[in-house]
Amino acid sequence: MRHIYFIVLYLSVYISAFAQTHSDPLASEDFEAQQKWVDSVYNALTLREKIGQLYMIMVFSNQDEKTRQANIDLVRDYQLGGVIYSLGGPLRQARLNNEFQAISKVPLLIGMDAEWGLGMRLDSTYAFPWNMTLGAIKDNKLIERTGQYIGEHCKRLGVHFNFAPVVDINTNPNNPIIGNRSFGESRDNVTEKALAFMKGMQDAGVLANAKHFPGHGDTDQDSHKTLPSISFDEKRIDSIELYPYRKLIKEGLSSVMVAHLNVPSLESRLGYPSSLSKTIITDILKERLGFKGIIFTDALNMRGVADLAVPNVDGSTSHKFTTSGAIDLEAFKAGNDVLLISEDVPAGIARIEAAFNDGDISEERLAHSVKKVLRAKYKVGLNNYEPVGLYNLAEDLNRLKDDVLYEELMENALTIVKNANNILPFRNLETKSFAYVELGDDSGNTFYEALKKYTKIHKIESDDFQDLTNKLNAYNTVIVGFHRSNDNPWKPYKFNESQLNWISEISKTHQVILDVFVKPYALIDLKDISDIEGIVVSYQNSRIAQEKSAQLLFGAIPSKGVMPVSAGTHFKVGDGIFLNAIKRLSYGLPEHVGMNSERLNRIDSVARLAIREKMTPGIQLLVARKGKVIYNKNFGKHTYKGKKEVQSDDIYDVASLTKILATLPLLMELVEQGIVSLDTKLPEILPEYEDSNKAHITLKSMLSHYARLRPWEPFYYKTLDSITLKPSPKYYSSEKSKAFNIEVAKNLYLRTDYEDSIQEIIKESELLQRRRYRYSDFPYYMLKKFIEYHYDRRLDELVQNHFYESLGANHTMYNPYDKVSDKKIVPTEDDDYFRYQEIHGYVHDMGAAMQNGIGGHAGIFSNANDVAKIMQLYLQRGFYGGKRYLKPETIDMFNTCYYCDHDNRRGVGFDKPQLGEEGPTCGCISMTSFGHSGFTGTYAWADPEEEIVYVFLANRTYPKAENNVLLKKNIRTSIQRLIYEAIDN
Repeated sequence: MRHIYFIVLYLSVYISAFAQTHSDPLASEDFEAQQKWVDSVYNALTLREKIGQLYMIMVFSNQDEKTRQANIDLVRDYQLGGVIYSLGGPLRQARLNNEFQAISKVPLLIGMDAEWGLGMRLDSTYAFPWNMTLGAIKDNKLIERTGQYIGEHCKRLGVHFNFAPVVDINTNPNNPIIGNRSFGESRDNVTEKALAFMKGMQDAGVLANAKHFPGHGDTDQDSHKTLPSISFDEKRIDSIELYPYRKLIKEGLSSVMVAHLNVPSLESRLGYPSSLSKTIITDILKERLGFKGIIFTDALNMRGVADLAVPNVDGSTSHKFTTSGAIDLEAFKAGNDVLLISEDVPAGIARIEAAFNDGDISEERLAHSVKKVLRAKYKVGLNNYEPVGLYNLAEDLNRLKDDVLYEELMENALTIVKNANNILPFRNLETKSFAYVELGDDSGNTFYEALKKYTKIHKIESDDFQDLTNKLNAYNTVIVGFHRSNDNPWKPYKFNESQLNWISEISKTHQVILDVFVKPYALIDLKDISDIEGIVVSYQNSRIAQEKSAQLLFGAIPSKGVMPVSAGTHFKVGDGIFLNAIKRLSYGLPEHVGMNSERLNRIDSVARLAIREKMTPGIQLLVARKGKVIYNKNFGKHTYKGKKEVQSDDIYDVASLTKILATLPLLMELVEQGIVSLDTKLPEILPEYEDSNKAHITLKSMLSHYARLRPWEPFYYKTLDSITLKPSPKYYSSEKSKAFNIEVAKNLYLRTDYEDSIQEIIKESELLQRRRYRYSDFPYYMLKKFIEYHYDRRLDELVQNHFYESLGANHTMYNPYDKVSDKKIVPTEDDDYFRYQEIHGYVHDMGAAMQNGIGGHAGIFSNANDVAKIMQLYLQRGFYGGKRYLKPETIDMFNTCYYCDHDNRRGVGFDKPQLGEEGPTCGCISMTSFGHSGFTGTYAWADPEEEIVYVFLANRTYPKAENNVLLKKNIRTSIQRLIYEAIDN
């Protein structure tokens, strides 16, 4: 029996302690040790020091010396409970914080308003999207991670309490102080988001605070300036405004902030702030809702309470509290535990001390609040206080993983609210001519630059509406971006009348997509949306929001967001059109696709080495994985002596990449149509080869470079003067005419009939002695002739019509000299052997130049982004941008090594990884991969197994083609190896 007695006694003590720990959100896991510490500290404090624990003062780390010293005196002389930091910088705050803590008998509890991150208050720190943006997200795990990351930032800076999340339900669009700070107008959505945020932050070791009790979401006044009123009855408040508190309290909410509000249905005294109301704080929050965490007042210097007026005894007049500290005493008596930002701390402490000595405040009441503060201090580790470390502080508060999360948040928040005729995502780009019109008082340049990655689009600007509409006549699709300041959530967000009229008028004559980079309430002023085809809410005008919104419009990412609030008669809370991505390239950080940014950025050093050692004047580099471009950088200049730095929209002569970017996809189409097959022999497509030594050659063998064809022929050499070695007048003219209409360079025209001579030379050329792998351009001369004859159209027109226009490959073309500014074209060589001029905008390859710049083997100019689109099309087995260009089996057919047994690595048209030690790749890549390289230094490779596309564009031939160090030093494949070493999973 005695053993049973002790077991029962032990269990009852354990259960009691367990119950206390789990009903008290401030209890730590080692509850008994916590309680012992709290009691010992409390008992060691004087009465004034105990009262001091109830106060948190506001400190600016950018304050002047006089203010700093005054705050130090307050902390030291009154042994205050804590500090709430406001504006300043992280390093200054950390130093100041360490100084404050050093003079505190009991370590200070540190708080901040970091609702969307430390960036809410501090420079050089991170700001996540505002709550309204987060309210559009369906996946609450992302909200939990946001709370966690903000908590980690706070903890790193020595902040123990973050006065977040805001749980106000913003049912009033005209709310001047909450708005974007709310998760929205849906009670359930706000609660779910707040719970997730709270859990993430408290799991990071930072205590949460739900505000502004009992609910600041349906006010049209700012309690910083006046006392707003809540006119709802008690039933409504209980079912809506108090609902989030009830749920959060149940899940372990650490603290609540009480707002300064006039709530007649809950507090009978007219104009009496909720922050001073015993009914609201003690009876409702503590008793009815059972809250046992810390209760903070909102700032006591806010005019909503500081300017309090109460009726006189006779009710005839009213007066303010005039005695210093009287409001502090009232707030404490009402049930608050911590008095935040008192207007006069010494007076308040003296007033509470006098009330204690007069018996108006009991020891039990004082201990109740002070011990809450001490329990919180223990829970956050202040029983073993350590100063904030200064080393690497800025980096720790601006982490790569924060950017990764921000991108995920925006991808999940963007909301399509109208999509007439399924205009979004944009398809059939060849049928659309795009214009971008920027409205608002902030920049939309990031959005515009991101749009240009997908298609040709022009920014149309004018202060005069008639002039604007005249300019827009050349376009059928207009993207209107509405951009206003993203500096803080209180910035103006509305359209003006002129902007509304412009949108209305433009949408009557064009397909219009309106994209608003402000909070959804801006849509309220759109009275008639019938003519607007598409409306997107992008919520904020941040860089990432603009980039992701452009990707959404073109279907690179799916549409997932929903409206967190209603906006006028057209848009209701919860509205949102969900659309799948259509497999266009998106853009983002490597970590989204299992790559490591730090390791990937080692590419930079190799690229800079190539520039520094003059292996090439400039480089464009792009890496994509799993359909996302994760690295896209430019290095060097157009020429060694020039000043023009390489830009992403500059175009390079890609040389032999032309084979797989132009000729090969057109041939694949013909295979699918049954016009030819890989077993088709040359005479079947070019009858003149019937009696030639090449009659037996199949498409498969010649495109695998296994047909005994000669590697190349210097066709140009026979057209040079035998004495001067310059273009012979017999073959060339400086003026274009019917007889000389093949433009090989500026002011240099080849005889019109010479293209036939080239074909004849190829047909009559000798075959190699034995059959072995030998790279040759000849097949592409022959295929060009066949394809053009079959369609009765030029190769450049065909590839534009069949592929580039619909792909949005608007930087990919033959003969850019008459289409693009020479400032955007990278030169390839200073020719002193054939054309005797700088080759700039004209194809470098001599044979292609002698075909009017349009070769089946060379002639394409492009940038890395466009080349990546075509390689991604191959990687996606013929599908891109919602359109099937080629069948998967066709891609497989051409991406097969048919002669590997004969020591020939090549696919049909595609190059393939080496079979031995040396070859075109790093040797660290899958055998299913494929690609090609080009004479000018270009390289493009795709790997289906790792889903990687790698593009390297250069002009290593400038100024002289003999410079082959880039290839000898294996720069391109060294970079490829680094790409694969950056794979995490």
